[in-house]
Amino acid sequence: MILPIIAYGDPVLRKLGKNINKEYPELESLLENMFDTMYGAKGIGLAAPQIGLPIRIFIVDATPFKDDEQLELEERNFLSTFKQVFINAQIIDQTGEDWVFNEGCLSIPDIREDVFRKETIKIEYLDEKFEKHTKKFNGIAARIIQHEYDHIQGILFTDKLSSLKKRLIKRKLTNISKGKISIDYRMRFPYMKKKR
Repeated sequence: MILPIIAYGDPVLRKLGKNINKEYPELESLLENMFDTMYGAKGIGLAAPQIGLPIRIFIVDATPFKDDEQLELEERNFLSTFKQVFINAQIIDQTGEDWVFNEGCLSIPDIREDVFRKETIKIEYLDEKFEKHTKKFNGIAARIIQHEYDHIQGILFTDKLSSLKKRLIKRKLTNISKGKISIDYRMRFPYMKKKR
């Protein structure tokens, strides 16, 4: 089932996500709905706060990068099958150079900006079967994970912009929070919700 994506300005996007356990109600159904929602919005990642749940779950599917000829063949091959559920994730190390990439977010449609992130991360997480993993990720995979991980930390990619950039996009962000935007997927806007 495709769920509405929570728009910029909703307090749930600023909450620190809580860990969950195996008994979390209807987890399998939740994950299925998250993938449906992400694909419905043509995204490559989605975190639980973006559907209104302040819990530590996010999903990624980087397979759209498999045809990106700007990437090395080895990275394209990895991304072509990189689809993963992350539960109760903790980034335990970030290394390498800061590198820039143009990012967007399903909760902040029509805004894309250059964001600097570390090139390599080490992350500990549980998969959908609650099996524990500790893995290193590089490049685009590391970037997608860092972006989604920020969501469960209550951080948005716009927080990483310079104060000048933030001022330049302030009006656009306000319009998003009020629902004054044209998008082709379902969203829930914080300031429209209060009027009902």
